[in-house]
Amino acid sequence: MWNSSAIDRRSFVKAAGLTFLAALQPRALMALERADAIYASGMRTANGSYAVATVTERGEIVDQVALPARAHGMAFSNATGKTVAFARRPGTYAMIFDPRGKNEPITIAAAEGRHFYGHGAFSPDGRILYASENAFDANRGMIGLYDATGRFERIGEFETYGVGPHDMTVSDDGRMLIVANGGIETHPDFGRTKLNLSNMQPSLTLIDAATGALIEKHFLPSQWVQLSTRHVDVDARGRIWFACQYEGHRNDLPPLVGSFAKGEDLRFVDLPEETTRRLANYVGAIAINRGEGLVGVTSPKGGASVTIDAKSGRVLREEIVPDAAGIAAAKAGFAVSSYEGGFLSTQSDVTWDQHIVRIAAV
Repeated sequence: MWNSSAIDRRSFVKAAGLTFLAALQPRALMALERADAIYASGMRTANGSYAVATVTERGEIVDQVALPARAHGMAFSNATGKTVAFARRPGTYAMIFDPRGKNEPITIAAAEGRHFYGHGAFSPDGRILYASENAFDANRGMIGLYDATGRFERIGEFETYGVGPHDMTVSDDGRMLIVANGGIETHPDFGRTKLNLSNMQPSLTLIDAATGALIEKHFLPSQWVQLSTRHVDVDARGRIWFACQYEGHRNDLPPLVGSFAKGEDLRFVDLPEETTRRLANYVGAIAINRGEGLVGVTSPKGGASVTIDAKSGRVLREEIVPDAAGIAAAKAGFAVSSYEGGFLSTQSDVTWDQHIVRIAAV
Protein backbone atom coordinates (compact mmCIF):
# COMPACT_ATOMS: atom_id res chain seq x y z
CA MET A 1 0.00 0.00 0.00
CA TRP A 2 1.34 3.40 -0.95
CA ASN A 3 1.14 6.60 1.02
CA SER A 4 -1.55 8.89 -0.47
CA SER A 5 1.13 11.54 -0.94
CA ALA A 6 2.15 9.88 -4.20
CA ILE A 7 -0.04 9.95 -7.28
CA ASP A 8 -0.65 6.80 -9.30
CA ARG A 9 2.07 6.21 -11.87
CA ARG A 10 -0.51 5.59 -14.60
CA SER A 11 -2.17 8.89 -13.70
CA PHE A 12 1.24 10.56 -13.93
CA VAL A 13 1.78 9.22 -17.46
CA LYS A 14 -1.74 10.18 -18.52
CA ALA A 15 -1.44 13.68 -17.08
CA ALA A 16 1.93 14.21 -18.74
CA GLY A 17 0.30 14.01 -22.14
CA LEU A 18 1.58 13.16 -25.58
CA THR A 19 3.78 16.24 -25.96
CA PHE A 20 5.83 15.39 -22.87
CA LEU A 21 6.06 11.70 -23.71
CA ALA A 22 7.00 12.40 -27.34
CA ALA A 23 9.91 14.56 -26.20
CA LEU A 24 11.47 11.75 -24.19
CA GLN A 25 14.26 9.61 -25.54
CA PRO A 26 13.13 6.03 -26.32
CA ARG A 27 15.20 4.68 -23.46
CA ALA A 28 13.61 7.12 -21.00
CA LEU A 29 10.12 6.39 -22.29
CA MET A 30 10.66 2.67 -21.84
CA ALA A 31 11.95 3.24 -18.31
CA LEU A 32 8.87 5.30 -17.46
CA GLU A 33 6.47 2.69 -18.80
CA ARG A 34 7.98 -0.11 -16.71
CA ALA A 35 8.62 1.93 -13.58
CA ASP A 36 7.40 0.79 -10.18
CA ALA A 37 7.63 4.36 -8.92
CA ILE A 38 8.91 7.78 -9.93
CA TYR A 39 11.09 10.04 -7.80
CA ALA A 40 12.70 13.47 -8.03
CA SER A 41 16.19 14.41 -6.85
CA GLY A 42 18.74 17.11 -7.34
CA MET A 43 22.00 16.10 -8.97
CA ARG A 44 25.30 17.30 -10.38
CA THR A 45 25.69 16.14 -13.95
CA ALA A 46 28.83 14.76 -15.58
CA ASN A 47 29.72 18.21 -16.98
CA GLY A 48 29.50 19.83 -13.54
CA SER A 49 26.16 21.59 -13.99
CA TYR A 50 23.22 21.15 -11.63
CA ALA A 51 19.78 19.80 -12.40
CA VAL A 52 16.75 18.15 -10.85
CA ALA A 53 15.85 14.79 -12.34
CA THR A 54 12.79 12.61 -12.45
CA VAL A 55 14.00 9.06 -11.97
CA THR A 56 12.45 5.61 -11.77
CA GLU A 57 12.75 3.32 -8.78
CA ARG A 58 15.41 1.42 -10.70
CA GLY A 59 17.43 4.61 -10.95
CA GLU A 60 16.83 5.30 -14.65
CA ILE A 61 16.72 9.04 -15.39
CA VAL A 62 13.54 9.97 -17.28
CA ASP A 63 13.90 13.75 -17.57
CA GLN A 64 15.80 16.66 -16.05
CA VAL A 65 15.44 20.39 -15.52
CA ALA A 66 18.46 22.70 -15.17
CA LEU A 67 19.04 24.38 -11.80
CA PRO A 68 20.96 27.62 -11.11
CA ALA A 69 23.01 26.02 -8.31
CA ARG A 70 23.19 22.94 -6.13
CA ALA A 71 19.93 21.72 -4.64
CA HIS A 72 19.23 19.92 -1.38
CA GLY A 73 15.71 18.90 -0.31
CA MET A 74 12.60 18.37 -2.39
CA ALA A 75 8.87 18.87 -1.84
CA PHE A 76 5.95 17.44 -3.82
CA SER A 77 2.25 18.32 -3.87
CA ASN A 78 -0.08 15.42 -4.54
CA ALA A 79 -2.91 17.93 -5.03
CA THR A 80 -1.27 19.81 -7.90
CA GLY A 81 1.69 17.68 -9.05
CA LYS A 82 4.07 20.59 -8.47
CA THR A 83 7.54 19.78 -7.18
CA VAL A 84 10.10 22.07 -5.56
CA ALA A 85 13.88 21.85 -5.38
CA PHE A 86 15.32 23.96 -2.55
CA ALA A 87 18.83 25.39 -2.69
CA ARG A 88 21.46 23.94 -0.39
CA ARG A 89 22.07 26.08 2.70
CA PRO A 90 22.80 29.00 2.62
CA GLY A 91 21.25 29.21 -0.85
CA THR A 92 18.62 31.76 -1.78
CA TYR A 93 16.65 30.09 -4.59
CA ALA A 94 13.88 27.54 -4.86
CA MET A 95 12.69 26.17 -8.21
CA ILE A 96 9.13 24.99 -8.70
CA PHE A 97 8.53 22.71 -11.66
CA ASP A 98 5.95 20.30 -13.04
CA PRO A 99 7.61 16.90 -13.54
CA ARG A 100 4.99 16.16 -16.21
CA GLY A 101 6.32 19.09 -18.24
CA LYS A 102 3.04 21.00 -18.36
CA ASN A 103 4.31 24.35 -17.08
CA GLU A 104 7.53 26.30 -17.29
CA PRO A 105 9.60 26.22 -14.08
CA ILE A 106 9.29 29.12 -11.65
CA THR A 107 12.34 30.26 -9.66
CA ILE A 108 11.83 32.31 -6.51
CA ALA A 109 14.35 34.09 -4.30
CA ALA A 110 14.51 34.21 -0.53
CA ALA A 111 13.42 37.48 1.06
CA GLU A 112 16.03 40.08 1.99
CA GLY A 113 17.86 39.03 5.13
CA ARG A 114 16.82 35.40 4.70
CA HIS A 115 18.25 32.26 3.17
CA PHE A 116 16.66 28.88 2.63
CA TYR A 117 17.65 25.93 4.79
CA GLY A 118 17.09 23.40 2.04
CA HIS A 119 13.66 22.03 2.97
CA GLY A 120 9.96 22.74 2.80
CA ALA A 121 6.53 21.22 2.32
CA PHE A 122 3.18 21.91 0.68
CA SER A 123 -0.11 22.18 2.52
CA PRO A 124 -2.27 19.11 1.76
CA ASP A 125 -4.47 21.13 -0.60
CA GLY A 126 -1.42 22.39 -2.47
CA ARG A 127 -2.29 26.06 -1.94
CA ILE A 128 0.62 27.05 0.32
CA LEU A 129 4.31 26.22 0.15
CA TYR A 130 6.15 26.36 3.47
CA ALA A 131 9.93 26.79 3.47
CA SER A 132 12.43 26.61 6.33
CA GLU A 133 14.46 29.82 6.42
CA ASN A 134 17.04 31.70 8.45
CA ALA A 135 16.63 35.32 9.51
CA PHE A 136 20.39 35.40 9.83
CA ASP A 137 21.03 38.83 11.34
CA ALA A 138 18.59 38.11 14.16
CA ASN A 139 19.56 34.40 14.37
CA ARG A 140 15.89 33.37 14.23
CA GLY A 141 14.41 30.36 12.53
CA MET A 142 11.51 31.19 10.24
CA ILE A 143 9.02 29.46 7.97
CA GLY A 144 8.29 31.38 4.79
CA LEU A 145 4.76 31.09 3.37
CA TYR A 146 4.34 31.22 -0.41
CA ASP A 147 1.15 31.35 -2.48
CA ALA A 148 1.30 28.13 -4.50
CA THR A 149 -1.83 29.01 -6.50
CA GLY A 150 0.05 31.56 -8.61
CA ARG A 151 3.68 32.62 -9.03
CA PHE A 152 4.65 31.66 -5.47
CA GLU A 153 4.65 35.17 -4.08
CA ARG A 154 5.70 35.37 -0.45
CA ILE A 155 2.58 35.97 1.66
CA GLY A 156 3.90 35.76 5.20
CA GLU A 157 6.16 34.01 7.67
CA PHE A 158 6.01 32.21 11.00
CA GLU A 159 8.65 31.72 13.67
CA THR A 160 9.99 28.22 14.18
CA TYR A 161 10.62 29.00 17.86
CA GLY A 162 14.15 27.72 17.55
CA VAL A 163 17.57 28.17 15.99
CA GLY A 164 18.68 26.71 12.67
CA PRO A 165 15.51 25.07 11.34
CA HIS A 166 16.33 22.42 8.78
CA ASP A 167 13.72 19.90 7.71
CA MET A 168 9.99 20.45 8.21
CA THR A 169 6.73 18.80 7.25
CA VAL A 170 2.97 19.22 7.63
CA SER A 171 0.50 16.97 9.44
CA ASP A 172 -1.90 15.01 7.25
CA ASP A 173 -4.82 17.25 8.21
CA GLY A 174 -2.82 20.38 7.37
CA ARG A 175 -3.32 21.92 10.79
CA MET A 176 0.17 21.54 12.20
CA LEU A 177 3.67 22.34 11.01
CA ILE A 178 6.45 20.12 12.32
CA VAL A 179 9.95 21.61 12.45
CA ALA A 180 13.37 20.19 13.28
CA ASN A 181 15.33 23.12 14.71
CA GLY A 182 18.91 21.89 14.41
CA GLY A 183 20.09 24.34 17.06
CA ILE A 184 23.09 25.47 15.04
CA GLU A 185 23.72 29.15 14.33
CA THR A 186 24.90 30.04 10.84
CA HIS A 187 25.36 33.21 8.81
CA PRO A 188 25.93 33.50 5.04
CA ASP A 189 29.00 35.69 5.67
CA PHE A 190 30.63 32.53 7.03
CA GLY A 191 29.29 30.08 4.44
CA ARG A 192 28.43 26.73 5.99
CA THR A 193 30.48 27.27 9.18
CA LYS A 194 28.67 26.26 12.38
CA LEU A 195 29.05 29.16 14.80
CA ASN A 196 27.77 27.90 18.15
CA LEU A 197 28.75 24.27 18.65
CA SER A 198 29.58 24.93 22.29
CA ASN A 199 26.07 26.18 23.10
CA MET A 200 23.69 24.53 20.65
CA GLN A 201 19.91 24.62 21.17
CA PRO A 202 18.35 21.73 19.21
CA SER A 203 14.58 21.32 19.45
CA LEU A 204 11.49 20.02 17.71
CA THR A 205 8.46 22.29 17.47
CA LEU A 206 4.80 21.89 16.57
CA ILE A 207 3.26 25.05 15.14
CA ASP A 208 -0.34 25.98 14.31
CA ALA A 209 -0.46 26.18 10.52
CA ALA A 210 -3.27 28.74 10.55
CA THR A 211 -1.89 31.21 13.09
CA GLY A 212 1.80 30.43 13.53
CA ALA A 213 1.29 29.96 17.27
CA LEU A 214 3.53 27.53 19.12
CA ILE A 215 1.72 24.33 20.11
CA GLU A 216 4.62 22.40 21.66
CA LYS A 217 8.37 22.65 21.92
CA HIS A 218 10.59 19.70 22.75
CA PHE A 219 14.21 20.18 23.80
CA LEU A 220 16.68 17.33 23.73
CA PRO A 221 18.03 15.90 27.01
CA SER A 222 20.78 18.01 28.56
CA GLN A 223 23.48 15.40 27.93
CA TRP A 224 22.71 15.54 24.21
CA VAL A 225 22.64 19.29 23.54
CA GLN A 226 25.08 18.75 20.67
CA LEU A 227 22.67 16.35 18.99
CA SER A 228 21.30 18.39 16.10
CA THR A 229 17.72 17.52 15.14
CA ARG A 230 17.80 17.59 11.34
CA HIS A 231 15.12 15.60 9.54
CA VAL A 232 11.52 14.56 10.18
CA ASP A 233 8.77 12.39 8.69
CA VAL A 234 5.33 11.23 9.84
CA ASP A 235 4.03 7.67 9.93
CA ALA A 236 0.52 6.35 9.26
CA ARG A 237 -0.45 6.78 12.92
CA GLY A 238 0.55 10.45 12.87
CA ARG A 239 3.65 9.73 14.91
CA ILE A 240 6.57 12.05 14.16
CA TRP A 241 9.98 10.51 13.51
CA PHE A 242 13.17 12.51 13.70
CA ALA A 243 16.82 11.91 12.85
CA CYS A 244 19.90 13.59 14.26
CA GLN A 245 23.50 14.52 13.55
CA TYR A 246 25.93 14.66 16.46
CA GLU A 247 28.39 17.52 16.82
CA GLY A 248 30.12 16.18 19.91
CA HIS A 249 33.06 13.80 20.40
CA ARG A 250 33.25 11.19 17.67
CA ASN A 251 33.69 8.36 20.17
CA ASP A 252 30.37 9.11 21.88
CA LEU A 253 27.37 6.94 21.05
CA PRO A 254 24.37 9.29 21.07
CA PRO A 255 20.84 8.19 20.13
CA LEU A 256 20.30 9.15 16.50
CA VAL A 257 16.65 8.30 15.79
CA GLY A 258 13.52 8.99 17.79
CA SER A 259 9.80 9.65 17.67
CA PHE A 260 6.99 11.44 19.47
CA ALA A 261 3.38 12.45 19.08
CA LYS A 262 1.56 15.58 20.13
CA GLY A 263 1.31 15.60 23.90
CA GLU A 264 4.12 13.10 24.39
CA ASP A 265 7.77 13.36 25.36
CA LEU A 266 10.51 12.48 22.91
CA ARG A 267 11.32 8.78 22.73
CA PHE A 268 14.63 7.57 21.28
CA VAL A 269 15.08 4.28 19.45
CA ASP A 270 17.53 2.05 21.30
CA LEU A 271 19.70 1.09 18.35
CA PRO A 272 22.33 -1.64 18.80
CA GLU A 273 25.79 -0.25 19.48
CA GLU A 274 27.17 -1.62 16.22
CA THR A 275 24.36 0.09 14.28
CA THR A 276 25.04 3.41 15.95
CA ARG A 277 28.72 3.08 15.11
CA ARG A 278 27.86 2.18 11.53
CA LEU A 279 25.82 5.38 11.19
CA ALA A 280 28.89 7.35 12.29
CA ASN A 281 26.91 9.78 14.48
CA TYR A 282 25.29 11.21 11.34
CA VAL A 283 21.87 10.46 9.85
CA GLY A 284 21.56 12.34 6.58
CA ALA A 285 17.97 11.47 5.70
CA ILE A 286 14.91 9.69 7.09
CA ALA A 287 11.81 8.28 5.40
CA ILE A 288 8.69 6.35 6.34
CA ASN A 289 7.17 3.48 4.40
CA ARG A 290 3.64 3.75 5.75
CA GLY A 291 2.27 0.65 4.08
CA GLU A 292 4.92 -1.60 5.63
CA GLY A 293 5.34 0.31 8.89
CA LEU A 294 9.04 0.94 8.33
CA VAL A 295 11.47 3.72 9.15
CA GLY A 296 14.50 4.11 6.92
CA VAL A 297 17.63 6.18 7.54
CA THR A 298 20.85 6.77 5.63
CA SER A 299 24.32 7.92 6.60
CA PRO A 300 26.74 9.25 3.97
CA LYS A 301 29.51 9.38 6.58
CA GLY A 302 28.92 5.79 7.61
CA GLY A 303 28.10 4.58 4.10
CA ALA A 304 25.01 2.75 5.26
CA SER A 305 21.25 2.51 5.17
CA VAL A 306 19.22 1.07 8.06
CA THR A 307 15.61 -0.13 8.13
CA ILE A 308 13.73 -0.07 11.45
CA ASP A 309 10.36 -1.51 12.43
CA ALA A 310 8.24 1.49 13.44
CA LYS A 311 6.28 -0.35 16.14
CA SER A 312 9.05 -2.20 17.94
CA GLY A 313 12.08 -0.07 17.08
CA ARG A 314 13.90 -3.24 16.06
CA VAL A 315 16.51 -3.00 13.32
CA LEU A 316 15.36 -5.18 10.43
CA ARG A 317 18.04 -4.55 7.84
CA GLU A 318 21.41 -2.87 7.44
CA GLU A 319 23.09 -2.33 4.11
CA ILE A 320 26.45 -0.96 3.08
CA VAL A 321 25.82 1.91 0.64
CA PRO A 322 28.95 3.99 0.02
CA ASP A 323 28.09 7.71 0.27
CA ALA A 324 24.44 6.89 1.00
CA ALA A 325 22.35 9.99 0.34
CA GLY A 326 18.58 10.12 -0.18
CA ILE A 327 15.91 7.67 0.93
CA ALA A 328 12.21 7.39 0.14
CA ALA A 329 9.54 4.70 0.38
CA ALA A 330 9.52 2.10 -2.39
CA LYS A 331 7.01 -0.60 -3.27
CA ALA A 332 8.94 -2.81 -0.89
CA GLY A 333 11.20 -1.14 1.64
CA PHE A 334 13.09 1.91 0.44
CA ALA A 335 14.78 3.43 -2.57
CA VAL A 336 18.24 4.74 -1.68
CA SER A 337 20.53 7.02 -3.69
CA SER A 338 24.22 7.81 -3.24
CA TYR A 339 26.59 10.66 -3.93
CA GLU A 340 28.52 8.22 -6.11
CA GLY A 341 25.62 8.01 -8.60
CA GLY A 342 23.97 4.85 -7.37
CA PHE A 343 20.18 4.60 -7.21
CA LEU A 344 19.23 1.07 -6.20
CA SER A 345 20.39 -1.17 -9.04
CA THR A 346 21.48 1.57 -11.46
CA GLN A 347 24.79 3.42 -11.55
CA SER A 348 24.69 6.78 -13.38
CA ASP A 349 27.40 9.27 -14.26
CA VAL A 350 25.93 11.84 -11.88
CA THR A 351 26.24 12.85 -8.24
CA TRP A 352 22.88 12.59 -6.52
CA ASP A 353 22.14 15.22 -3.90
CA GLN A 354 21.17 14.47 -0.30
CA HIS A 355 17.42 13.89 -0.70
CA ILE A 356 14.88 12.22 -2.94
CA VAL A 357 11.09 12.49 -2.97
CA ARG A 358 8.62 10.01 -4.41
CA ILE A 359 6.21 11.67 -6.83
CA ALA A 360 4.35 8.71 -8.37
CA ALA A 361 3.72 5.06 -7.62
CA VAL A 362 2.01 2.06 -9.18
